[in-house]
Amino acid sequence: MSGIRTIRTLLIANRGEIACRIARTAKSLGIRTVAVYSEADADALHVKSADTAYPIGPAEAAKSYLDIPRLIETAKRAGADAIHPGYGFLSENAAFAKACAEAGIIFVGPDVPAIEAMGSKAAAKEIMAKAGVPLVPGYHGADQDLSILKKAASEIGFPVLLKASAGGGGKGMRVVEAEKDLESAIAAAKREAAAAFGDDRLLIEKYLTRPRHVEMQVFADRLGNVVHLFERDCSVQRRHQKVVEEAPAPGLAEEVRVAMAEAAVNAATAIDYVGAGTVEFIMDEDGGFYFMEMNTRLQVEHPVTEMITGQDLVAWQLRVAEGHPLPLLQEAIRRNGHAVEVRLYAEDPARDFLPQTGTLTRLGFPEAGTGIRIDSGVVEGDSVSVHYDPMIAKLIAYGADRTEALRLLARALGATQIDGLANNAGYLKRIVEHPAFLAGEVDTRFIERYGEELGSEAGDPASLHRIAATSLLETQRRKALEDARRSRDPFSPWAMAHGWRLNDSPLHRIVLLSGGEEFALEYHLESGGCRFEDGGGPVLVHVDPDEGGDMRVRVDGVPFDGEVRADGESVTVFSGGAAHRYLLKSALASGADAGEDSGHVSAPMPGKLIAVQVAVGAHVAKGDPLMVLEAMKMEHVIRAPDDGVVAALHFAAGDQVEEGADLLLFEKGAEG
Repeated sequence: MSGIRTIRTLLIANRGEIACRIARTAKSLGIRTVAVYSEADADALHVKSADTAYPIGPAEAAKSYLDIPRLIETAKRAGADAIHPGYGFLSENAAFAKACAEAGIIFVGPDVPAIEAMGSKAAAKEIMAKAGVPLVPGYHGADQDLSILKKAASEIGFPVLLKASAGGGGKGMRVVEAEKDLESAIAAAKREAAAAFGDDRLLIEKYLTRPRHVEMQVFADRLGNVVHLFERDCSVQRRHQKVVEEAPAPGLAEEVRVAMAEAAVNAATAIDYVGAGTVEFIMDEDGGFYFMEMNTRLQVEHPVTEMITGQDLVAWQLRVAEGHPLPLLQEAIRRNGHAVEVRLYAEDPARDFLPQTGTLTRLGFPEAGTGIRIDSGVVEGDSVSVHYDPMIAKLIAYGADRTEALRLLARALGATQIDGLANNAGYLKRIVEHPAFLAGEVDTRFIERYGEELGSEAGDPASLHRIAATSLLETQRRKALEDARRSRDPFSPWAMAHGWRLNDSPLHRIVLLSGGEEFALEYHLESGGCRFEDGGGPVLVHVDPDEGGDMRVRVDGVPFDGEVRADGESVTVFSGGAAHRYLLKSALASGADAGEDSGHVSAPMPGKLIAVQVAVGAHVAKGDPLMVLEAMKMEHVIRAPDDGVVAALHFAAGDQVEEGADLLLFEKGAEG
């Protein structure tokens, strides 16, 4: 077939889960894969997923993943026939597509004119208007004089939405409810747009009060064929960032679906589009839909489309990039079942979704298959750094219908285990189990409307405290037995740690720290567990540790629907997709794992040192404060394990430290 260019070696100009995902499909097609990596990503999963990998610069994206000359040079060195940009970074960069063409390298994406046409929201809307694609009433003109913008807003009618013409992701976006707030909002939006995109131009649109965000997947080849692969609903968002995506859109009337698909195909045809693209629409409560923008790349949420159509969209991209016709024409594309995707992020929903950094000390997912797909770019032990997007993984569920898909997704989220940093797994589970979401009542203000409910963790906190306490006590008991076995007199009665007493065991007390709070529990020792009596009647908790540190737990004889992992003087209880980490309070008073002879005082948990209260050479008494560690939303004082002298300090105030890090060297009983 004329015009066919075979791809034998593919360079993937991206990182994380999308780079891993592209590599899987390319390898399945017999294509050699080349990864690129920054200094921060030398040991990343996407590097290991490719056949070979090349370094491209420092951690800063502008000097590595966004360095066009270096990427082109690397592609030539690797003998790459093509470059796949993934999404983000350079995926919608016309200059990058042009550089690939000039170097004789296939760019797996649309041609430069199409990228340029859709790169400006204002220009894109002019093109769409000519193509008959419906637009939200608004102003998309080039004249940015304040008086013109104010007049346009007044004619559209408040509330209005200000949007940066040159970008997305919520940057340069403002909702203006009344005319009196317009001038200051325009100034703020222009400043933000200029800082984010180097372009302060704005467009103004009518603000819909309960809008839905529905997008249509389109595909086109160089032979003039253009198809759609149905729609996705991405309405559940926070700060204009998608949180949950599903296909098909719930409750969408068939006549609206047909009209939207036709409009999307017309949009792609209007710009001679080639490859994978997404036409995004905003919908009002009456079923009217309006063009927002066209993303000239693969979308993060493309797996839900793959699940309901049974098609591999990356394989389609590579086929079209080689010059082949589309694998299927419109009449052959079928839709079956329902799929839902959630994005697992290292972020803290309780602190306004603040991004988190740190080490994934635990990362466990339910087994893929039987309706569950997991796309991830990290593994247990990896770090989430400050340099890139904090996405941990995408969890996708597929079912015969929406009810089944959501049921599978909720179960999968409940079985997900992430520890070492705050994350949104439990929050996502609460979203997909919320009655309004289950009823399909979704719009872009869903999280805003139900935020208080979504922020409240489900379950019985007291039960989690009891499980944590019993697990910590059982861990200590077993350690005592092991120490006794290693001693000179393992059969001494003082080495017994089974908790048996002639009469009922006395009442004991344990204090735990978790989530910035302190919990005191009273208990009686039982064989292999504890009996708690705290007002609601006796509760018996039994634990049985295994070799790997996991605990099999029973509460009043019923197996705990979650998992527990103990590590020294801390324990993590995984329940409902959330990780609840507990620390034995006494661990902090002794400097954690600092041994009397080792002289090392260690960090009891990962955190930030906010104060160092001693200097090298300082004489301290047992229990004196040495450092203050901020972790788990609480300040923890690290104290001297004995009388002695501070011999060396290994960290300073402001430093982030990992759990177990040697904070300082301590000489017991040293004289000045």
